[in-house]
Amino acid sequence: MNIREYLPDRGIMRFTKKISIISTGCVGGIKEKNGPLGHYLDRSFNDPLVNEKSFEKAESMMCKAALETALEKASMTEDSIDILLAGDLLNQCSGSGYGLEDFDIPYLGLYGACSTCAEGLLIAASMIESGLISTAAVTVSSHFCSAERQFRFPLGYGSFSGPTAQNTVTGAGAFILCDEDSFDLKTDGNSVYITEAIPGIVCDRGIKDAGNMGAAMCSAAADTLERYIRSSGSVFDDFDMIATGDLGWEGAKLLSLLLKEYEDDLRDKLTDCGLLIYDLKSGDFGCGGSGCGCSAVVTAGYFYNQLKSGRFKKIAMTGTGAMMSPKSLYQGLSIPAVAHLVTLSTVPNS
Repeated sequence: MNIREYLPDRGIMRFTKKISIISTGCVGGIKEKNGPLGHYLDRSFNDPLVNEKSFEKAESMMCKAALETALEKASMTEDSIDILLAGDLLNQCSGSGYGLEDFDIPYLGLYGACSTCAEGLLIAASMIESGLISTAAVTVSSHFCSAERQFRFPLGYGSFSGPTAQNTVTGAGAFILCDEDSFDLKTDGNSVYITEAIPGIVCDRGIKDAGNMGAAMCSAAADTLERYIRSSGSVFDDFDMIATGDLGWEGAKLLSLLLKEYEDDLRDKLTDCGLLIYDLKSGDFGCGGSGCGCSAVVTAGYFYNQLKSGRFKKIAMTGTGAMMSPKSLYQGLSIPAVAHLVTLSTVPNS
């Protein structure tokens, strides 16, 4: 089939196969466990080091725990998985690389910053749609302490965050995907399908403040959501929720202004993973959660369970990522951003 049939005018990729998320694994730290969505975690760790010698090794262990949990819940072994896609915030995706090295699965490392969860699901679904593979695993993680050390200051420095800064989520989410028609699946609750996706286009607002990721990423989210509306001819009428990855309240407020034309249609549906994962009134979380693990934990835990239970029928998750590096920040460059959208539904495309 011609690729333009899948991606007309850079719009929606609609998958014709029944690409099912058959299980997820969701782990987090103590702050995530104590948050509004903490009961959706499969495992939580009170110790930020997770009994390891460094925060980076702790993040690797959380990656491993999330994937092991997802495989166990699916009653599958690593031999059943055709490809593993994984990513994190650390240089060279080292958190995922070290954490998943013991799995005997072909591995593709991804870096989409905080959009990596949506990117991984989009690529895995596309590969299954192509017929080249039947199963895939996606694992995404972040850790507050390792991210602070890489992008800002070591915790011992004692620096203070600004009012628009966000709290990097300590957590990991894993997903097992398959072509449903290739398996005899017996699962509880509704099936959850990836039915649509839109790859993001890099947008650069000229923002240079690393303490205001929401302002840097909101334009990318608006561009992707507007392309969905133009491509579908609708304004999300049949969606229960439209979630961005981790704009926080600052970025979410700016996104609402950018999408003001669709305000009446989005008012009760538009939300943000960074706002859902913490109770912002009860702790020092800045203006919300961020990091690769933010949308991964919320999607693998909360969104997936809402769909499985039938409380939601359809969700659009738009992962947002700020594509800077420590070196680009030191050089005073602005922060480009990207936003990838995936649609999760209890009904496959006909």
